[in-house]
Amino acid sequence: MDFSYSPKVENLRAELMRFFDASLYPNEAVYQQQVRRNRAAGNAWVPVQVIEDLKPLARERGLWNLFLPKSSRAPQGLSNLEYAPLCEIMGRVMWAPEVFNCSAPDTGNMETLERYGSDAQKDRWLEPLLAGDIRSAFLMTEPAVASSDATNIQCSVRRDGDDYVINGRKWFASGAGDPRCALYIVMGKTDPAAPTHQQQSMVLVPANTPGIEVIRPLPVFGYDDAPHGHMEIELREVRVPVGNLLLGEGRGFEIAQGRLGPGRIHHCMRTIGVAERALELLCKRVQSREAFGKRIADHSVWHERIAEARCMIEQARLLTLKAAYLMDTVGNKVARAEIAMIKVVAPNMACQIIDWAIQAHGGAGVTEDFPLAGLYAGIRTLRIADGPDEVHRGTIARLELAKHAIRLEQ
Repeated sequence: MDFSYSPKVENLRAELMRFFDASLYPNEAVYQQQVRRNRAAGNAWVPVQVIEDLKPLARERGLWNLFLPKSSRAPQGLSNLEYAPLCEIMGRVMWAPEVFNCSAPDTGNMETLERYGSDAQKDRWLEPLLAGDIRSAFLMTEPAVASSDATNIQCSVRRDGDDYVINGRKWFASGAGDPRCALYIVMGKTDPAAPTHQQQSMVLVPANTPGIEVIRPLPVFGYDDAPHGHMEIELREVRVPVGNLLLGEGRGFEIAQGRLGPGRIHHCMRTIGVAERALELLCKRVQSREAFGKRIADHSVWHERIAEARCMIEQARLLTLKAAYLMDTVGNKVARAEIAMIKVVAPNMACQIIDWAIQAHGGAGVTEDFPLAGLYAGIRTLRIADGPDEVHRGTIARLELAKHAIRLEQ
């Protein structure tokens, strides 16, 4: 396996890092000021202006829609392996991916539409998403059931003539707080009597459809992530045309598996960038403060932590690149073990490094003066989002046991 970056990717990395140095890092404080200003004005749920100002600059530099491979509608899209180092850089600032139209859940929804949507569905929804004109949300998780097992989902999608009628409650619908969110991809049951993995379907639901109520935002460790948000949503007798069905009845679980593979690895790519940022902040902090007569950096405990952090990041990066390589060459299904492994490894790795960085910063580490507390909240959530650690470990164990299966004597 060759994980070296092609000249094309090296050029994009250099351009992206220049963009971060010139336009992202200097605007981190501006972003926080604008979020606070919106909140103080009584409405946190409006787009943050600095992001909107940076988007045209990113497009001009060819840093737009890089995540979507093999799409005639986004010819600039890269392979998973090519995209990995760029996505990693984007992860260094929490809100940066949106600047490049590479933020979740839009990326996963665009991949879903590209892979499973009809031409009409792509014209109506994929094109404006690729242009950055609208946002979207993915409605799968439900508060009343253990959604780590997607077969538990109870949301009803009932055929009624030329319509589907949807009833159910969803939560952690990330992105649904944004006023530009125009599309929900909803997973529900069309046939509860079908075989377990053929009961679910996915339907495209315009966010302004009658019967939809956004009940509340769900703060994560106290962060509401406005204007993005993670919303709880009620759907009551929501009607959409049968033409809004994705792929076919009973194929929702299949679509979910196809959607979550790229989504998981993108999260892991960004997570490595988060860990790199945390380690960088840690190293700068311990060299700029003294305690007990010497620099904090000169206390041996920090040597141990810094060395361990570097080892952990490099291991996670290599596993992520391997998973990306396999997704490109043999497909997501064959790469499911590597995808599961990196989804366990990357967030756990980053949580530990962020925790050390917070410790190095002392009280400042848990304030908004540094991004560490927010980064920790987001990364800790990833140990649950897109499948919890326990589910992925179960997948890894089953695949490993299958390699060494033995037949017991009867």
